[in-house]
Amino acid sequence: MREWWRDAVVYQIYPRSFQDSTGDGIGDLPGITSRLEHVADLGADAIWLSPFFTSPDKDMGYDVSDYTGVSELYGTIADFDALVARAHELGLKVIIDQVFSHSSDQHPWFVESRSSRHNDKADWYIWADPKRDGTPPNNWISIFGGSAWQFDPNRRQYYMHNFLTSQPDLNFHNPRVVDALLDAMRFWLDRGVDGFRLDTVNFYVHDARLRSNPPSDWGDFPGNPYEAQNQIYSKTQPENLDVLRRMRALTDEYEDRMLIGEVGEMGDRQVEIMGEYTSGKDKLHLAYSFAMLSHDYSPGHFRRCIQTFMDKAPDGWPSWSFSNHDVDRHVSRWTQHGGDPVATAKQSIALLTSFPGTLGIYQGEELGQTQTDILFEELQDTANIAFWPDYKGRDGCRTPMVWEANADNAGFSTGTPWLPVKAPQAANAVDQQQGRNDSVLAHYRSALAFRKQREELRFGETSFLDLPHPILGIRRSTDTGSLTALFNLSDDIKQVDIDGTPTGPQNADVENGKVILPARGYVFLETPPASSAKAD
Repeated sequence: MREWWRDAVVYQIYPRSFQDSTGDGIGDLPGITSRLEHVADLGADAIWLSPFFTSPDKDMGYDVSDYTGVSELYGTIADFDALVARAHELGLKVIIDQVFSHSSDQHPWFVESRSSRHNDKADWYIWADPKRDGTPPNNWISIFGGSAWQFDPNRRQYYMHNFLTSQPDLNFHNPRVVDALLDAMRFWLDRGVDGFRLDTVNFYVHDARLRSNPPSDWGDFPGNPYEAQNQIYSKTQPENLDVLRRMRALTDEYEDRMLIGEVGEMGDRQVEIMGEYTSGKDKLHLAYSFAMLSHDYSPGHFRRCIQTFMDKAPDGWPSWSFSNHDVDRHVSRWTQHGGDPVATAKQSIALLTSFPGTLGIYQGEELGQTQTDILFEELQDTANIAFWPDYKGRDGCRTPMVWEANADNAGFSTGTPWLPVKAPQAANAVDQQQGRNDSVLAHYRSALAFRKQREELRFGETSFLDLPHPILGIRRSTDTGSLTALFNLSDDIKQVDIDGTPTGPQNADVENGKVILPARGYVFLETPPASSAKAD
């Protein structure tokens, strides 16, 4: 039996920004439940919920203080159960975030750990003595700026934090820590969740000897000093695989559950780790990285990501997405230097459905949503404030979902929303696109429906056509058929000579073996498996 997740489309919901049911300006679980039909009608197979757990919200829920509790901002455990029940009624699987590499400093585990060097949880976090001159034990850097070490005067030691100082890293070298996290996972599995998205999955285990990282090969010094190091010791350690095996063994006790991991790494290495972490049948079911969440909108980049994964892990499984809650929305990234946002949005879903693996969609992208321009006084993502204004943080991709263009806050909330709903975003509201065949929403629905109809796109083997920049040609084949997809990743008209019959969603003219692709154009063709193509 083929597992459901292999050809699934996973729709990411950022709970704080999806739908507010109480008027306090913050989205919540009942609000999500009330809008699940939108997700089902889109053609998604599953939802991924970003954290809704008990948290002081220093990093918008990615600093958990109770792994089995629901934050009062979002509702109750009964609200969560109702959400799962409704999702399952609609045929949607439910995947929830698990933020295990670190906890909040308000988690009872850390409160006890920092109380002394001699307590039951003294070694549940990563503690180290200062050097003789009082400086941190090594050169590791936090992603959010500054040292990855924070001095605690009570223990007279430093604790490690890859992110905020209020997000201390757990010590995965201690098997009791892993036991406790597995207990938390079991709690949610018993409540009916279908899978877990594992945050920063390659950050779990650190080098036990605390060796300093070497410098990376940078030219101009990067905007974030974290990128000046090659993090060969602070993360992605071999022992990480043992943790993943324990997690996989737990989920395998339940029927039809899955693990998807977020790989946080730089360069081609991130795709290699995706392969390493999903190869075989004893680790993650699938993984994704930031490889396609970048500004690189070129045929060579997309081909290299997919080909590298296929080469490194022929028995592994990838997940690809273009946007999420951590990066600028892809329509804005890919039109930064020109290009039509609507045409780019329509092309992007056709492009994504041509890729092998599991697909991820971030709330609002099905509307062609663009990045919101957040002013300094509107800033909520203070984790990245040190890099303002060169980097304005993640608020611009986290603004509320827009449902009704002319309603207060575009139908998100009757109160003051936690982030503003601005006119450029409200103009993309669901009600403005509903029933319009030329809308971005209609294109997403038709593209996902076409993918479900075509075994080539869901299960087929993948190969690439050797076409010059800016044309990407990708072929998906089964024993019974072959589809060739062509994408013009430029703002100029391009021609490709190829025999084939157009099918499914398209933005191209096809006649007598010639395909004319307008700016950001695309087409799917029924083609013989061995057919060739030539671009002019």
